[in-house]
Amino acid sequence: MRRSVLKRLLHYTRPYAGFLLGSFLCAVVQISLSLYGPVLVGQAIDCALGQGSVDHAAMIPTLALLAGTIAVSAAFQWLMAYCNNKVTYSTARDLRVMTYRKLNRMPLKYIDGHAHGDLISRIVNDVDQVADGLLQGITQLFTGVVTIVGTLLFMLYISPVIALVVVLVTPLSLFVASFIAKMSHRMFVEQQAAQGELSGFVEEMVSGQKIVKTFHYENRAEEQFRAINARLYRCGEKAQFYSSLSNPSTRFVNGIVSTAVVVIGSLCAITGVPAPLTVGNISSFLQYANQYTKPFNEITAVITQIQTAFASAQRLFQVLDEQEEQPDAPDAQVLRDCRGDVSVQGLYFSYQPDTRLIEDWNLEAKSGQRIAIVGPTGCGKTTVINLLMRFYDADRGRIAVDGADIRGVTRSSLRSQYGMVLQDTWLFNGTVRENIAYGRPGATEEQVLAAAKAAHAHSFIMRLPDGYDTMIAEDGGNLSQGQRQLLCIARVMLVDPPMLILDEATSSIDTRTEIRIQRAFAKMMEGRTSFIVAHRLSTIKGADRILVMDQGHIIEQGRHEELLAKGGFYANLYNSQFAAEEQAETGA
Repeated sequence: MRRSVLKRLLHYTRPYAGFLLGSFLCAVVQISLSLYGPVLVGQAIDCALGQGSVDHAAMIPTLALLAGTIAVSAAFQWLMAYCNNKVTYSTARDLRVMTYRKLNRMPLKYIDGHAHGDLISRIVNDVDQVADGLLQGITQLFTGVVTIVGTLLFMLYISPVIALVVVLVTPLSLFVASFIAKMSHRMFVEQQAAQGELSGFVEEMVSGQKIVKTFHYENRAEEQFRAINARLYRCGEKAQFYSSLSNPSTRFVNGIVSTAVVVIGSLCAITGVPAPLTVGNISSFLQYANQYTKPFNEITAVITQIQTAFASAQRLFQVLDEQEEQPDAPDAQVLRDCRGDVSVQGLYFSYQPDTRLIEDWNLEAKSGQRIAIVGPTGCGKTTVINLLMRFYDADRGRIAVDGADIRGVTRSSLRSQYGMVLQDTWLFNGTVRENIAYGRPGATEEQVLAAAKAAHAHSFIMRLPDGYDTMIAEDGGNLSQGQRQLLCIARVMLVDPPMLILDEATSSIDTRTEIRIQRAFAKMMEGRTSFIVAHRLSTIKGADRILVMDQGHIIEQGRHEELLAKGGFYANLYNSQFAAEEQAETGA
């Protein structure tokens, strides 16, 4: 698994192969110069051995060359770090963009079925973890390979026998590190999953803080938070514990290597068997032995970041490998000059294969008609809207706009023909003007003002601190629910589409404002096909046709007066609602 993840990560670094090559060349120069240093140190030591026999003439040039070598080595080390950072953070940027674009191409079913906080965590936290691991991996890979090869050549030059001892003992470090890495990888995967779950929970609780406080859910929310956080702590503790064993274990093995070098080197210096060594040679060899084992220590020291990066990369790849929304047909047409004739024939749809929702649904809506859809909660009203907009594709049946099957036109051109106002408002962190002009960025000031006035939002906007330049907090947190709804209505009025979808569009507006909004809607709906989903039946009295749904079926349809005269489901629903409102008014 880790090998496939690594291979795929390296694939994303290909656009920056030039920087990778530059990093490798810098590593070769930097390590070569740093490896030449111990030779110069050994020569300087040999120049100073013996009382009164310091060879200053030979030592000073040697020390000057050593200083120059260190300076040039440091410069190339900086260049290598620059190349590594360029590769790492460019790759992280690309991964973040690809993941975000992937989410935009995913069907709503996927987005609705996953905690939004977890998806956010993958784009933000997991990409950062991949970047950290990738930076450490590239750095240790290049410097480690060059260091091992270079030090081995120098050690063979000084003493092949001692070099052979070092080479035979150091693989123990790799064995120990590999064994511990396998043990800790599973815990790092669980840790990242728990972190995503925690992010999702926090996002839900923060966004629903009013509901949390209203229902006195703080203590229970804190208990749930503690439980998830405790699980994250346990996973993290085990992951850190296992990974922390790597570095001490490899350093223990490396200590054995250094001891062997000192013992065997001393014997060679004393006896001259199997080859004579000077004290300077032993000093140089010890430095090379330390540098030879250094890459093993460094890799095990950053094993935590690398393991976390692998676990995070797996979570990213899970998103990138998900099936995208079915693409538009190659011959899909662009829907233009829409009149608004909508035909639905034999429509079947269900979210779960074993649970039917919409069955044999039929509708003929002519241009300019106002179609109201009513019924009890869960009967499929909003699902029909999702199918009309092609957020979901029907299992069977046909939906046509102006005679063209919507599967044969591009999604973007289909959705651009609709203006949509939902019960759940959505505003972004920007000015009032920017939020109104969201669907029409090039709108003039006069057009924005006209849309706001038509939506009866102009008066409250002018009372805001900076009018149309007032910054709206995330999701409109500094506005009332009714004000947010008015801005969403103004946004649609500015786009001026040929068809409208109003899904409980006035549910959060007071009765007086609702009357004005209804008049504005009536004017806006003139000549436009409109689909109105409403629980408050008083808002759809003027509809050309009312579809009464129950359990995915149209059980009644007609005008308001006709349905009341029938005395059926709609009449009972309307009378019960009217009686409830009348009783509430009497009680008040």
